Amino acid sequence: MSKYYLNYLDELESEAIFILREAWGQFENPVILFSGGKDSIVLTHLAKKAFYPSKIPFTLVHVDTGHNFPETIQFRDDLIGNLGVNSIVGSVQKSIDQGRAVEEKGKNSTRNALQIVTLLDLIEDNKIDCAIGGARRDEEKVRAKERFFSHRDDFGQWDPKNQRPELWNIFNGRHFEGEHFRIFPISNWTEIDVWNYIKRENIEIPSLYFSHKRKVVFRNNSWIPFSEYINLEASEEVISKQIRFRTLGDITITGGIESEANTVTKIIKEISAMRFTERGNRADDKRSVTAMEDRKRQGYF
Repeated sequence: MSKYYLNYLDELESEAIFILREAWGQFENPVILFSGGKDSIVLTHLAKKAFYPSKIPFTLVHVDTGHNFPETIQFRDDLIGNLGVNSIVGSVQKSIDQGRAVEEKGKNSTRNALQIVTLLDLIEDNKIDCAIGGARRDEEKVRAKERFFSHRDDFGQWDPKNQRPELWNIFNGRHFEGEHFRIFPISNWTEIDVWNYIKRENIEIPSLYFSHKRKVVFRNNSWIPFSEYINLEASEEVISKQIRFRTLGDITITGGIESEANTVTKIIKEISAMRFTERGNRADDKRSVTAMEDRKRQGYF
């Protein structure tokens, strides 16, 4: 890695730490949205550096769909225990049981959109006025529309045409009661930046990101992990493949890619040669051209 790139990572790190400190200074009850994926792990690492030697002051909030990878849940619990931070876990299953959300049916059913209800309930019940996330502008085209400080109205909705200007690193977090902000400190990072930073900082990440053998089903042009939540059709076959995941979501919608990359260095080399985004294997993003934006307008992460 070149000296220039190290300096560039330093600049990205400095910007993210500045935004994290701004969030802590401007809001009454800011939290970190923690999914167990690489971006939220990097975000948590940055928060640790931002407030060292004190502990991370933010509570980590996770929305558990009940269809998560077991490895993700175990990693989440281990990390929270090691950091000694407060955490809140919202349950989509509880939202379903209470009649707040309705389970989808059919072959391509997913609980991804159901997270919206659970997340907004968590925000309201815990009086959260700032939810910090690890979204990046290069993930998906609608992500590129969003500012660092992203306002949400009292219904948790996002209006991309009514965002506040951000000039000279001046961020406006003023809001009325019931409203909140989503803040994205690593918005200017790319996937390759995240991996180079993981390598530089020696950050531990879930084993799912590394090549491993797994039982999968080919569906929607992706290798979907076989699990108890998958309803197989007669034409579908479960086979073993050497795969890894570029992004982590529900086990029912997260497609793996065939890969031999079993180290961070190999992952960086592999990504450098790719010409499609990491969310290209997410079934939830393939439902329509505006799938992500539709969910975000409703209050999705």
